[in-house]
Amino acid sequence: MREDKSAHFPAAPARSALPRWYPDLLASVTQRVVDGRARAITAANQHLVATYWAIGRDILERQEQEGWGSRVIDRLSVDLREEFPGATGFSPRNLKYMRAFAEAWPRNAIVQAPLAQLPWYHHVALLEKLGAAESRLWYAAVAVDAGWSRNVLVHQIATRLFERSGAAVTNFAATLPPAESDLAQQMTKDPYIFDFVAMTGRRDERELETQLIAHVQKFLLELGQGFAFVGQQVRLEVGGDEFFADLLFYHLKLRCYVVIELKAAPFDPGFVGQLGMYMAAVDELLAQPDDQPAIGLLLCKTKNNVVAEYALRSSSAPIGVAEWTSTISDSLPKEFASSLPSIEVLEAELGGDAG
Repeated sequence: MREDKSAHFPAAPARSALPRWYPDLLASVTQRVVDGRARAITAANQHLVATYWAIGRDILERQEQEGWGSRVIDRLSVDLREEFPGATGFSPRNLKYMRAFAEAWPRNAIVQAPLAQLPWYHHVALLEKLGAAESRLWYAAVAVDAGWSRNVLVHQIATRLFERSGAAVTNFAATLPPAESDLAQQMTKDPYIFDFVAMTGRRDERELETQLIAHVQKFLLELGQGFAFVGQQVRLEVGGDEFFADLLFYHLKLRCYVVIELKAAPFDPGFVGQLGMYMAAVDELLAQPDDQPAIGLLLCKTKNNVVAEYALRSSSAPIGVAEWTSTISDSLPKEFASSLPSIEVLEAELGGDAG
């Protein structure tokens, strides 16, 4: 009788034959693997960024001492790729980014949050599109906190989020506790840029609302972190009459509903009373006992800031007033708008230097 020398592998037992606690063990081990891989990626990224800064510092110091130009960088690029044939990141342009990176930040800045937590091409976007350290740090911190991809970071820089954040006219300081007031103010923008909508000539509130909901993910990105969509045209019955709030959100950090009213017309003081009534109805009909009072946000096509400030003084409800626009250039100075590159151009600039 011939001996069977073929390899045999024991079959794994069926999950149904294992103890009831096995799914918990599997979930625990799986999460440890995921966390370990995430830490490894983060550590590798931090090492790469630190290495690129050190290379940039070497180039910068030698250039300052010897006064040579870009031809040396071109030669260095060729030689590095010959030394490390399987490596990427040594193109002349990327080496120039490394030099600019070292020139922009001291060593102690890049090893601390948030700069240490950003991938390299996020840093490239910051160097390419921003000149001031203050705005670079602000975008870096928000990108880390919100988990932005590089595409989203580039888009937010292009729409000047730094200048728009917290800029709405509000009465939050007078109607909310200090800690909540500051957070609520920072959640606002002015103007809100809905460059993803495709408006027709009517430009009415219902059409805008439909477009925003059709692109709800982009709408949520523009609103900012912490917003959860609840519904549109939310029915509110008050004293036997029906009313409909345009858009209803819940803010996870503020722990309250946010009622948004859309207006395709200039701000009118009467809008404040209407929105205040909707907010009171939401608190009465929808809010849970541990929810904070609702916050209102009026988005108008245009507004007179002084008129809006006076109108809000008469309201005890926390309300913000901001403008909205469907094109970026509508809200930018002419000299900036004319020089603003498209997202595609930015992507082409940044994406061509990986090698």
